[in-house]
Amino acid sequence: MVTGPTSEHDRAVHWSSVYERSRPDAVSWYQREPTVSLELVESLGLEPGTAVVDVGGGASPLLRALLERGFADITVLDIVEAALELSRSAVGDDPRAHWMVGDVLTWDPPRRYGLWHDRAVLHFFTGEEVLAYRRVLDAALSPGGTVILATFAPDGPEQCSGLPVTRYGAEELTKMLGDDFELVAEREEDHSTPGGALQRFTWVAARRSGGAPTA
Repeated sequence: MVTGPTSEHDRAVHWSSVYERSRPDAVSWYQREPTVSLELVESLGLEPGTAVVDVGGGASPLLRALLERGFADITVLDIVEAALELSRSAVGDDPRAHWMVGDVLTWDPPRRYGLWHDRAVLHFFTGEEVLAYRRVLDAALSPGGTVILATFAPDGPEQCSGLPVTRYGAEELTKMLGDDFELVAEREEDHSTPGGALQRFTWVAARRSGGAPTA
């Protein structure tokens, strides 16, 4: 039975080795444009002043795309420092962008954010790890804030990057978030990997109760 790394150190070693073995545009999650992410951001009607944290964002093109759309406060959190260096080199010394090396399961958010974005991180966690993820999300997201989550769908891959995954439908993702979240939008996506494989994703956007975002 394949099991995932169970400590912060082991997770950092695993994901660092993935980046060492592959070019940034050859990893399975690579996308040239963050199309669905941007569609959901637009559907939420987020103001450019919304504070955004992109969890596991690494070298994702989302940071650049949001900056181009005028967003002024974006933090990229990733466990792999090399991934963040790629992100930094892509946008240069832009004061609107911030990079943090950290494990989302143990991260202590220094502030609250109006949008939590996660494409393809949550599905690597199980059991107590999901509870830890949820606690960090609770601490990081402002009242009235929104989340955008993407995981492998029920008919998606069972493994990725040598690790098992937990597959979700929109109902399961919304249930994981809890009763204080209201589903705003859902999508299904067939992502084509650089190797030509198709991966079915479930996407949800949900808003937390509590009034207007404070961050």
